[in-house]
Amino acid sequence: MTREVLSGNAAQAYAVRLARAQVVSAYPITPQTTIVEQLSRFVADGTLDARFVEVESEHSALQVVVSASALGARSYTATSSQGLLLMHELLHWAAGLRAPIVMGVVNRAVAPPWNIGADHTDTISQRDTGWVQLYPESSQEVLDTVLQAFRLAELAEVRLPAMVNEDAFYLSHTVEPVDVPPAELVDRFLPPREGHAILRPGVVARLGSFTGPDHYVEFRHELARATDEVLRRLPEVEEEFRRLTGRTHGGALATYRTDDADAVLVTMGTMSTTARTVVDELRAAGRKVGLAKLRLFRPLPEEELRRLAGSVDRLGVVDRAFTFGASGPVAGEVRAALYAAPQRPRVDSFLAGIGGRDVTPGHVHRMFEELLGPDGAETVWEDLAPTEVGVHG
Repeated sequence: MTREVLSGNAAQAYAVRLARAQVVSAYPITPQTTIVEQLSRFVADGTLDARFVEVESEHSALQVVVSASALGARSYTATSSQGLLLMHELLHWAAGLRAPIVMGVVNRAVAPPWNIGADHTDTISQRDTGWVQLYPESSQEVLDTVLQAFRLAELAEVRLPAMVNEDAFYLSHTVEPVDVPPAELVDRFLPPREGHAILRPGVVARLGSFTGPDHYVEFRHELARATDEVLRRLPEVEEEFRRLTGRTHGGALATYRTDDADAVLVTMGTMSTTARTVVDELRAAGRKVGLAKLRLFRPLPEEELRRLAGSVDRLGVVDRAFTFGASGPVAGEVRAALYAAPQRPRVDSFLAGIGGRDVTPGHVHRMFEELLGPDGAETVWEDLAPTEVGVHG
């Protein structure tokens, strides 16, 4: 094991090299560009034996890896924001074809107005495309999660594409020490991809061609079953990784000091670090609060959420995105998941960090005060002065 000082983007590139990806497709977009730049250097210096394909758009970038995956190659690409939205059609193709692609997405606000700050609207808006979605908190977790995503995606029972999502700049460009496992260890964890449902030269076959209503529903059902397998197999993949590296990141829903908590915040991505510090401060002051970090958003770990709900009276869900006309999207999904739970705590929706705004300890303290108060609130926006709210038509 070697220790490197890496940004989240560099950690993602190092993981792709360790995974021995065979095809990397690249189109630049801020703040993702440094991932594919680093991968291009690895290919150029021979430390990654892969085909590096430069294309003319994000749509083409995903098409390249969909096609490469159909031929059996371990494939990777990366994007952000508008680039992910341009890929929308092909996101459905990748999942429907059961292509185990891994894609790094650096979460960035969606225009207009133009903004390059962290915001989860880009990936949350693609939640129904059939992709696995993982949200790491640190550069170490990025590296480990990319490796786990390849292993999970390529399992015969799964064979689904996966996104590994990083908060723009807070994670993508911030450096910290990262333990990089040796290639031999990763090779034990991540063997060469098996050839399930791939096209072979000289063998007559078809992939993704026309089917009528008499069979289409069966393909949808298989996709749904594969998604359920993610929930079953992810703990096994993480445990195998822990045995090899000694590291674990807590599963689909990583809980912290929740056993006797009166109120728990559910967070995603880098704001979890800030929230964990506030939990410790409030615990030291005698307040019974806890944290649940949602690492896996698709598929949603409903059983883990219901178990958490069985031991806490009040949940707050912090969204870095907003579903217009409804609430925070993750808050809405948590409420739906708990509808049939034997015990349903009050679930408050908090919106914070939109467009890259800092989520400070002060904001988190206010969220816990709202949770522990008598009334709570349906949806709480962080403080906005009138001059900071714009309307454009």
